[in-house]
Amino acid sequence: MPNPFASCKKTIALSGGKEKMYYSLPALQQSLDVNIQRLPVCLRVLLESILRNCDGRRITEAHVRALAGWQATGERDNEVPFVVSRVVLQDFTGVPLLADLAAMREAAAQQDKPASNIEPLVPVELVVDHSIQVDHYGSSEAMRLNMEIEFERNRERYEFLKWGMGAFDTFKVVPPGVGIVHQVNLEHLARGVMEKDGLCYPDTVVGTDSHTTMINGIGVVGWGVGGIEAEAAMLGQPVYMLEPDVVGVHLQNNLPLGVTATDMVLTVTEMLRHANVVGKFVEFFGDGARSLSVPDRATIGNMAPEYGATMGFFATDDKTVEYLRATGRDEEQLQTVATYYQAQGMYGIPADGECDYSQVLTLDLSTVEPCVAGPKRPQDRILLRDLKKRFVNMFVAPTADGGYGKQEADLTARYDTGKDGVDIGDGDVLIAAITSCTNTSNPSVLLAAGLLAKKAAQRGLKPSALVKTSLAPGSRVVTDYLEKSGLLPWLEKIGFHQVGYGCTTCIGNSGPLDTAYEKTIVEHNLVGAAVLSGNRNFEARVHQNIRANFLMSPPLVVAFALAGRIDIDLQNEPIGTGNDDKLVYLRDIWPSGEEIANVMSYAVDPENFKRRYGADFSQDVELWQQIPSHDGVRYMWQYNSTYIQMPPFLAQRGVVGGVINGARSLAMLGDSVTTDHISPAGAIKPSSPAGVYLRENGVKVADYNSYGSRRGNHEVMMRGTFANVRIRNLMAPGTEGGVTLHQPSGEQLSIYDAAMRYQKTQTPLLIFAGKEYGTGSSRDWAAKGTRLLGVRAVIARSYERIHRNNLVGMGVLPCQFIGDDSIQSLGLCGDETFDLVGVSGDIKPRQKAQLVVHRANGKIDTVELLVRVDTPTECDYYAKDGILPYVMEQLIA
Repeated sequence: MPNPFASCKKTIALSGGKEKMYYSLPALQQSLDVNIQRLPVCLRVLLESILRNCDGRRITEAHVRALAGWQATGERDNEVPFVVSRVVLQDFTGVPLLADLAAMREAAAQQDKPASNIEPLVPVELVVDHSIQVDHYGSSEAMRLNMEIEFERNRERYEFLKWGMGAFDTFKVVPPGVGIVHQVNLEHLARGVMEKDGLCYPDTVVGTDSHTTMINGIGVVGWGVGGIEAEAAMLGQPVYMLEPDVVGVHLQNNLPLGVTATDMVLTVTEMLRHANVVGKFVEFFGDGARSLSVPDRATIGNMAPEYGATMGFFATDDKTVEYLRATGRDEEQLQTVATYYQAQGMYGIPADGECDYSQVLTLDLSTVEPCVAGPKRPQDRILLRDLKKRFVNMFVAPTADGGYGKQEADLTARYDTGKDGVDIGDGDVLIAAITSCTNTSNPSVLLAAGLLAKKAAQRGLKPSALVKTSLAPGSRVVTDYLEKSGLLPWLEKIGFHQVGYGCTTCIGNSGPLDTAYEKTIVEHNLVGAAVLSGNRNFEARVHQNIRANFLMSPPLVVAFALAGRIDIDLQNEPIGTGNDDKLVYLRDIWPSGEEIANVMSYAVDPENFKRRYGADFSQDVELWQQIPSHDGVRYMWQYNSTYIQMPPFLAQRGVVGGVINGARSLAMLGDSVTTDHISPAGAIKPSSPAGVYLRENGVKVADYNSYGSRRGNHEVMMRGTFANVRIRNLMAPGTEGGVTLHQPSGEQLSIYDAAMRYQKTQTPLLIFAGKEYGTGSSRDWAAKGTRLLGVRAVIARSYERIHRNNLVGMGVLPCQFIGDDSIQSLGLCGDETFDLVGVSGDIKPRQKAQLVVHRANGKIDTVELLVRVDTPTECDYYAKDGILPYVMEQLIA
């Protein structure tokens, strides 16, 4: 049916006499007689999408009216069907997504339908940035060697991606060696305003990386989703959600001199985590927000997953347009952006009192102090001046309280590594990495790191041999301005050579430590430290044998690398001794604001961006040109491949849903279990089920690669689900790693082996957990692997947004304890059997269900649960065994 709001379609006048059409929010405001201008700007962008796409079927007039009448403190029971403008992918999640699309084409062909019917309906861009690993470092050859290894390890995956480029019209790939997905998105892929068939509309995006929110810094509404939901979005399905609460954050004043954007974002992260903004939209407003540069805004937006929000949004304004100009966008596009948002009444960051918010929080930027975050979570901020004391306290605290359970005297003990006279001890900095999109997109902190390196090198300071140093710029433009400013050689002089363009250490691709060092760490159970300018420091993420990981600004990464220890008061103790035998303090080498300003001009040269993001992304990557590509609408599956296998999700219909009786618990987990704990990540251990599988398939240990690189093979991934070395299953007390007790035998097995034994007896499985289940990266394999292990439902105290959605998308039922109910309060230990009652028929949004607990002593208890299938559309997904069968059925029809 025609759009019932067709009268809101208006004409916008651009320079040169050009005119384009757009759906006008001011016209809608007049038509509905509601004050849309009081809505948070981010909600107005959503409103424009459902106004423009209102078709009376997927999106109805009622949807438009409901969101237009959003009340800041109203009930959240209205569904918002948000149609995004484009989808952005990284390669770890993009490869299995492409495999799913290829499998859908196979399914279409089997039903005598044209395989080409399966085609993305919006632009899809995949940036290969997650595969490079820091195998080589500390030399001018490091980047070349790492990239050669990367292409050797991932050749089969890259051939698959090249096939996808040719097979799908709307699927594009940015090859390895160009940059990190979020920085490439910010610097190049983002349009600001999209145009199709003469119609203008906002650039909006979902991405298969939780830090897609970085794009919020330039007024683009977008957030991270799992690959499952991204597939639905790119195949024309709206992203469904309940109307969100919008938390307004009033930023006041300016940052003090010497305080970095990283210090600011770690402060924001702690504050918003404490305010519990999980699943909410956050919009920044006020004079302080206006004063921030776009890279600083993007840094705050990037960390939205760490503070738990769906996104952290800054509206489009003059600084946005200037940033687009500085990054090489053409003038016609700039004028379109400014004119469009002005016509919609969405131009400019709101002042205090201009918009209605569900809650208003205030941060005085002038109160921000230098800080770090860690050692296990990004929201655990520690003031730099308190770090030494806090680390010592954590070092001696019991493991039950989150400490390391050691003696303070251990901090002075040193152990010979047997190599070159190097000894090692607790608290040593072993990895120092300038990495991650959070900071490598921000010239102010990268240039500050270069200036600090220059001053340190001039004083004769250098990290010890223990420290694995690396610099992974977010794009090749960063290399350009570090070279032109003369600072790259100084970073290299103290060991921070470029190792590649990619996420590297922040996603666990830190590479191996020296074998002699690692052996000593393991033998003596040492608490080594990693310092990184990243956004994630969850247990075992950075490196499996480094137990204390701290996030900080790039200049502080350099400083701690030079100091060599984490238990140091950098504000009062010397970093080291200079070549003049004088003590050198951090204050002696910290760059001033004037020094940073003097080199900032090198970072805002539009010609650099135009050259680096020319018509052919592969201009700088010869290795990509050497990868062969294969033609054909359908992929030629290689059934002996250990990298790419046809996923089974469309073939396993009817496995989920229905009655859940006689279930067993596969694992009982605590609070803050992350997707890093659930989803396979990092190196594949030879002794693990995945390692055994690869060995049995003729793969040498040296060629195991990482779980991330093998996400296109479900056989590897299901074996690595719940296999993190730091996961703790309460069913198997005293253990660490992916083990469980099989029932009723009581035998201790790997979680994978136990799941396979349960599958032989057709025993349904449950996962139990505490608060914030599924925190972290938007890893679809955390849900896919859960499904393949035979888990029918997860029962937790609370969920992070993306993982809950992914579970529904894979047909796994997320349920939530009500009130104070928990594993502990109910006395669950894992030898029980369970019935889940009330979920065998049509599921209703947020309905109740009953968990019937059959205890080993014969006692039976019944517990009420909240079913976290939140929207009517999610109910439809669950009823069809997940998003993929649901979308497939619609496309075939």
